[in-house]
Formats: sequence, structure tokens, C-alpha cells
Amino acid sequence: MESTRIGILGQIRLGLLGLAGLVAASCGSVSEKPAEALKPVTFEEVTLEDEFWLPRLKTQKKTLVPFALDKTEPVVENLRRVGNYLKNGVQEKMNTLPRYVASDLFKVMEGAAYLLTLEDDPELEKRMDAIIDIIADAQCGDGYLYEPLSVPETMFPKIWGYGDRPYSYVFHSHELYDMGHMYEAAIAYYKATGKRKWLDVAEKNARHINRAFFEGDPAYNDGVPVNQAPGHQEIELALVKLYQTTGDSLYIQMAKNFIDVRGVTYIPDGEGYLSATYAQQHKPVREQMEAVGHSVRALYMYSGMADVMGHFADTTLAPALDAIWHSIADTKIHINGGLGSVPGIEGFGPAYLLPNKETYDETCAAVGNVLFNYRMFLATGEAKYVDMAEISLYNNVLAGVNLEGNRFFYVNVLESDGERKFNHGSAGRSPWFRTACCPSNLARLIPQVSGMAYARTDDDVFCGFYVGSSVDISLKDGEVNLRQRTGYPFDGDVTIEVTPSGEEADFTLWLRVPTWSGVRFIPGELYSYAGGNESEVEVRVNGRKVGEKTVDGFVPVRRTWKKGDVVEMTFTMPVRYSVADERVEADRGRVAVTRGPLLYCAEGVDNEYPASDYVISDICQDGIVGRFEEGVMAGIPHITLASSVADAPEKEMPLLMVPYYSWNNRGDGQTMNVWFRKSAE
Repeated sequence: MESTRIGILGQIRLGLLGLAGLVAASCGSVSEKPAEALKPVTFEEVTLEDEFWLPRLKTQKKTLVPFALDKTEPVVENLRRVGNYLKNGVQEKMNTLPRYVASDLFKVMEGAAYLLTLEDDPELEKRMDAIIDIIADAQCGDGYLYEPLSVPETMFPKIWGYGDRPYSYVFHSHELYDMGHMYEAAIAYYKATGKRKWLDVAEKNARHINRAFFEGDPAYNDGVPVNQAPGHQEIELALVKLYQTTGDSLYIQMAKNFIDVRGVTYIPDGEGYLSATYAQQHKPVREQMEAVGHSVRALYMYSGMADVMGHFADTTLAPALDAIWHSIADTKIHINGGLGSVPGIEGFGPAYLLPNKETYDETCAAVGNVLFNYRMFLATGEAKYVDMAEISLYNNVLAGVNLEGNRFFYVNVLESDGERKFNHGSAGRSPWFRTACCPSNLARLIPQVSGMAYARTDDDVFCGFYVGSSVDISLKDGEVNLRQRTGYPFDGDVTIEVTPSGEEADFTLWLRVPTWSGVRFIPGELYSYAGGNESEVEVRVNGRKVGEKTVDGFVPVRRTWKKGDVVEMTFTMPVRYSVADERVEADRGRVAVTRGPLLYCAEGVDNEYPASDYVISDICQDGIVGRFEEGVMAGIPHITLASSVADAPEKEMPLLMVPYYSWNNRGDGQTMNVWFRKSAE
């Protein structure tokens, strides 16, 4: 397919937001690329009917969410004791927990809220309501909410990192980080149930924070506005959601304020996790041109910047976001979509430093990469951002939880000898962590996938993630139902039935053509395909082939749609082989195997030799694709390739490979490898 480049981000950078490019559409008419930011079609509007995602959500509802709610009970108990003190003056000694641990409770509750849209669950809703009552009781009268600093020291002793009073150590206290996650959870619960109580708590807290940080409140910081960005970003993007839900412009302005003051009003002076770069406070955000520091903090900040750019059409943020994205895509991302290769700071290292066995690639960083890139897509309309989000989602994010939903990766390596305890003290998955951000982040992100399937304007529908689903979307010509059927990501057939509420509707349907179907697996310049296998893409409307041109990674189909119109997309999924930029020392002379959007790896449990001993010298072979028939891996595709081992290069041996997300589901102590030598030498 021929590609026509009309990059919206480039238009924003030049101050041309509001101009639309005219491009040749696939049905012979002219289609106008939308100039405004896209609106997401949110999770509660989409009915998920997908054979890949729906079973995962059922597993989460049955296993992960109840399990995680049980694990976060100590947080609930602390909140209960805070409320008992505030209401009754009763002082009970509290559990000494990490300063950010309430965020884990809020994230799990957010995930539970999404799952309530799958089916009614009175017991889960009752449990949620009881916890929400406890949270509301723990809120101070003026809106402040942070359990360690809401009570006397006799109840919770002062510990480094909290500060000695509210907002006295914003750099590390996580007060605003916790509240950001609470906002997102309260919004999700409101959308799922229509109940406002928790949303009211969130709004009361947000208005309090605005007073304390940007207006001045006599009870905080001697009445002087704190005017400082938080050390751990999160509240920025949560405030955008609060605005989108309530329509109160105060919240979107607060998000912009927090972004504008970062690296301006406060610059840390220390090393490691006390350094200015660690929390991206070394420069004003508009001057930051490289991804640095703690990767999760960074990606949450970039997400908020993208939201603000899209809402305000803020051309001043575009150069930084573009440069940062290329810093990641061209020099700092693993092929599994993982980010943050340096363990000590859980963050970004120098360009091209991408080790396999010793990397970090925190699951939360992959979650952040999905959030960041999806927001960049909404702000710009460019498919490459969905493509990047997709690779992180299907590979690193999904690897973070086992198939049964009760064991987790905090760290995601690309090679394991079966012995090194890379995962916070374990050589495989762990049932929980003292810092449990990763399991709770998985609990909230995976149910949001349906809300990333579509985006719209009044005259356009964009297909983001391909998932089996049904949705009604309101356009200027009336409501349109789209029903999507697909076996993605295991096969590349996608069918979309279009049913306008009236007799017909004029709009453009934008169909994403993923990066992996072209010359590289993941957007950016780090990786490219080698070998002779190529993917093919075909788009048909009512059996007629269309889509000779793509626009920023989408095939636009503009037509007068009628009931019964059917769109069919076919992506062939041959086995393909990727090589890395030569500057990535760890991958030099090596090859990685992919099929469709899935990265593959080898495990010792399936093969005669340790996984890292195998050599793949033939990078043009088709391989044999099959599926597991039984056990925990039932239904998952595997690939068998001809290979050799380093000690016997002349002897051909079969190498069985599985999707990277599915490794370590059949016992610990197994070797695993992603990057294979092309030669035994």
C-alpha cells in the first residue's frame, strides 16, 4: 500500500492545527483528515465479545481482582483507622506501609469498576461501596486525603519520604500520586455504576489541591501556594479524565499548571533517586528532548503532556513530545515494548543500552507506554502511536501476569538462565510484591482495552486496537453500530459490520495498518525485518477491494454507509525475523522471531537444550505454526523452526517457540531466550 504522509503532529508543531489535509480515499472520493484531537470511545460504551481478551477479563474478575483486594486489605484498615480518628478522635496505631501503597488499592478498585460493566456483580459492588465509605470517612473536612499525614505521630510515626506535614515533601511523598489513582478509580466506578459518592470525594480533593498548590490556603505551606509538581507523576493525566467526566475546566487547567511548573519552580539537587533527572525535573518540560530518569514517572508525565497538547492545541509541547517519542522509539525500547533498562533507578539508560538478561523493563513502564502512545494517537491521529502501544500491550504488559491471573512479573527480562533471581528475589513469577504497583496496574489496564478499540470525531471513526466487540457511536449523521469479529492477534482476519441507525450515514472509517505488517515489527529505527518473508494487507468493502493509499498508517474509507455493509481486512502473518541496530551491543549478530504483533521466545521446557544455546541461521524459513492442544497453554500458537545448537552447528535440531507473553507458565527454573545467535561462531 502506498503511504501518504500528512502528520498531524507536524501540523501542530507548525501551528497549523485547524487545517486538514485532503487525501485520496479508498473509494475514489476525497477524505478530509480530521484536524481536531480525537475523542476516545470509552470502555463503558463498548461491549467486548473477543475470544482473546474476554477470557482474560473473566480470569481477572474471578481471580486477580479478589486476590488483589485481599492483598490490599491493610490499606483499607489504615484508612478505616484514619476515619475513626477524624470522626471519633480514636487513636489506633496504624500499619507501617510504603507511602504509595494506597495507590495499589485504588488501581485494583479501578480494575474492578471496569469489570462491573461485563456483568452485574452485587457482591463485588457491595464490597466496593463499603471501601468507598471508608475512604470518604478518611477524607479531612477541607478535602485533604493521605492517611500517613492525616493523623498524629502516635498513630503513624514519621518515616523518611513522607514529609513531616502535608505537602512538605512533594518530591517523594506520593500524596498527589495516590490521589491521581484515586481520581481514575472514582471516575471508572461512576461510569460503571452511576454512583457519585467516590467521584464527589475526588472532586473535593482536587479543589483542595488547587487551593493549596495554586491559590494559597492558610492551613498549608503558611498560606503560600505550594506551586510544585509532584515527584511521581500521575495526577496530571487523572485531572484530564476528571475534566472529561465532569466538564469542569478547573481540572484541565490544573493538569496544565502541574506540567508548566515542572522543572521551573523546583529542581532537586542530588544523585540517584534524589536527582533532578530521576523525576524529570531537570528542565521545563518543553525543553526536555530525551527520555530520562524513572521510566514510569516519565511515561505518566508524557501522557499528561499529550492530553494537554490535544485539549489546548498547545503547539509548544509538540517538539518535546516528538523528540521524546523518537528518543524512545529510535534508541531506548526493547523489542517486547519494554522500557527502563537500568535496574537501580528503574529507568532509562543511555541510548542503545538494552541488555537482555540484566534489563529491568518494569511492567508498569509498559503500562505507561500504552497510556502515553494512546494519548499521542488521540492528539495526532497517527497510527504509529497505536502500533507502539500494541506491541507493549501484547508482549510486555501481558507477560506481567500469568495465564491463571495470580502470579506476576515486576521485571521483564528477555533472557533467563533459570537461576538468576531477576524478579525481586524470584527466578520466575511472584504471587505479590511489597511494592505492588505492577499487579495493580495490570488489574486496571487490561479491562481498559475495549476503550482503546475506537476513537471518533463527529464525522470519523478510527479503529485502534482490533478486538471482537460491538459499539454504538454517535456521529453527526446519527448513531452507527459497528460489530467487529476477529481472531487477532493469533490471525489477521478482521470483519466489521456497519449498521447506521437510519437508512444511511456519511462518515469516514479509518482502518489501521499496523507497523508490524510493513518493514519492521515496532515503530522507530531500532529494529528492522531481515529475511524474505513479507506480510500482505488487503481491505475489502462488500467484497470489493479498496484502500490503495494509507494516511498516517490508516486506510480511510469514505462512503455513504448502509445497513449490511461489511468491511473485511486481512493481514497475513508469516513468521518474520528482526535484527537490531548495530549499536545495540547485546543484540549484535542475533535475530528475534515474531508473528503478527506477537514476539516469540524459546523456553527450556519445550526444548532439549537451554534456550540460549540455539542458533537460528536460516532467517528465510517459514517455520511450522501450530497450537497447544491441552494444559494451561491450550489454544496458544507455537512456532517450530529449524535450528542448531552452539556445540553442534552441523546438526539440525527443532526449536519450539511460544509467545513471549506466555513464558513461565509451566514452572520456574526454566531457561528462556528472545535473541538468538545467527551463527555458532
